[in-house]
Amino acid sequence: VQLQASGGGLVQAGGSLRLSCTASGRTLSSVTMGWFRQAPGKEREFVAAITWSDGNTAYADSVKGRFTISRDNTESTVYLQMGSLKPEDTAVYYCAARRGWPRANGDEYNFWGQGTLVTVSS
Repeated sequence: VQLQASGGGLVQAGGSLRLSCTASGRTLSSVTMGWFRQAPGKEREFVAAITWSDGNTAYADSVKGRFTISRDNTESTVYLQMGSLKPEDTAVYYCAARRGWPRANGDEYNFWGQGTLVTVSS
C-alpha cells in the first residue's frame, strides 16, 4: 500500500484544516487507516483511525470532539477534519495503514506516508 498525505499548512488557533491521505496499491478491504503526529522533540502519538470496510473509528482523547476521521471508498482517500485547533496540535501528521482493527501503537502499522506539517499559531 502506498500512501500520499496532503493538506497541512499554517492556521490560527481556533481554526480548521483538513488532511487527506490517498491510498493505492493492494486491496484496502481489511485495512485500518490511521493518523499519527509528531511534534518537535516529542514522541509520535496516535490521533485517529478508521476501518476501511465499515468505518469504525477510534480517537485519541486529546482530539475527541475536535477531529473527525472519515473515508471515501471511491477515491481511496481518508480524511482528517481538524477543528478548534490549538497550538499544541502543531506537528507533522502522518497517515499509516495496517491489516486488522484500529490500534494506537504506531509500531503495529506496516505502511506509512510522508508527513504533512500542521502549524497552529496562537
